[in-house]
Amino acid sequence: MSLLELDDVKVHFPVKKGILFDRTVGHVYAVDGVSLKVEAGQTYGLVGESGCGKTTLGRSVLRLVDITDGEVVFDGTDLAKLPEEEMRRFRRRLQMVFQDPLGSLNPRQNIESILSEGMAAHGIGKDQDERREKIKAILAKVGLPTNALSRYPHEFSGGQRQRIGIARALVLEPDVIICDEPVSALDVSVQAQVINLLEELQESLGLTYLVIAHDLAVVRHISDVIGVMYLGSLVEEAPSDALYAGPKHPYTKALMSAVPVPDPEVEDRRERILLQGDLPSPANPPSGCRFHTRCPWAQDKCAVERPVLTDVGDGHKVACHFAAEIDAGTIGLTRETGTEAVTRTGTGAEEGADAAAEAPRGAAPVPASLLPADSTTRPDAPAVQAKVPVQATAPAEQAEVPAGGKESGASGTAAVTEAEQDASKPGASAGDAPNVDGADADAPESDASGEEPGKTA
Repeated sequence: MSLLELDDVKVHFPVKKGILFDRTVGHVYAVDGVSLKVEAGQTYGLVGESGCGKTTLGRSVLRLVDITDGEVVFDGTDLAKLPEEEMRRFRRRLQMVFQDPLGSLNPRQNIESILSEGMAAHGIGKDQDERREKIKAILAKVGLPTNALSRYPHEFSGGQRQRIGIARALVLEPDVIICDEPVSALDVSVQAQVINLLEELQESLGLTYLVIAHDLAVVRHISDVIGVMYLGSLVEEAPSDALYAGPKHPYTKALMSAVPVPDPEVEDRRERILLQGDLPSPANPPSGCRFHTRCPWAQDKCAVERPVLTDVGDGHKVACHFAAEIDAGTIGLTRETGTEAVTRTGTGAEEGADAAAEAPRGAAPVPASLLPADSTTRPDAPAVQAKVPVQATAPAEQAEVPAGGKESGASGTAAVTEAEQDASKPGASAGDAPNVDGADADAPESDASGEEPGKTA
């Protein structure tokens, strides 16, 4: 028998509604029928995108969340049916390293108090002095100095806080440690240190790990067996090397294609699978196969019948109706994949965005009648975006400006310009033109011949 077995585990959170009386109107299917086995001394990696239920599954093993249905068998004991007090004693053998080390450490307690609290609760050590000596030994194993005992969590870096979280799990001498995103909040160099630390502790102490992560490179490095989750269910499970060498499920293929390759030539040649659409809501999951709404090879059967996790050989399990046909290439794509599909759908929007970016804000289009003659015939003529002054010879259809020099809806500059043109026309009267230059309005006007009135030739 395996050290840890999960059989059809379900975790459903009720959705309640009401003011005076709460009534259940639905459920969030966070974990919906997951079965897996973890052998003693083995590292099981659990991967999947955010919201697929990885963390909820890990917390359900420790009964930190209530299990709706299913069995969690640890060393022959079903934890889902244990009373609370017995489960509390079992938690000494099951520990968890949380994703956010700062959020999981009490900021009001120093490191010695944090680490000795669990030891005192489970009766480890006769007195505080004995517990302190054991804590110092554990801190040395995780690479922290002994003077860290009197310091507080905020005085440490992110990598050091993660080491404190590992030390808190180790002081209770557990058999299984559930690592929930143990290195996601750390930089690359500290990630390598923490991963190497976990491997060294596993070899020296004989630990068993359930590693929850979304970084496929980290999971491949540390895991013996990998399970891929999608929307609350397990879609593929295989040994680490076999899964990376030949993924069977379409979702796993898409995940693997998203991992960058540190070789520009290989990166340009390899196939890239881009999934269309977003992750469905776990409160209203699709019928049949959970992945059929985004699967590039979805068929009619996928929408009505949910596939079962089936062993296809050498311990490689996959939950897909057409995994063999997809590998053989006998089934065609029902949805487009690749960058060309995205490029084709986004071409029009990109062209419109480029045109909008080039045009100055607030510039109005210029009528073709006011453009130079050659600008409409030359293909390389620049687009005229600036305001063009009105020509001296205004078009015949231009309306006269009423007395006062303003036209309805026109700006002050345009109105004055048009009024000046009307005043320069033959036969224009003094009342038709406003006092633009600030000259006396009663000054005599010149007639069409350019002579003042009252003078003879």
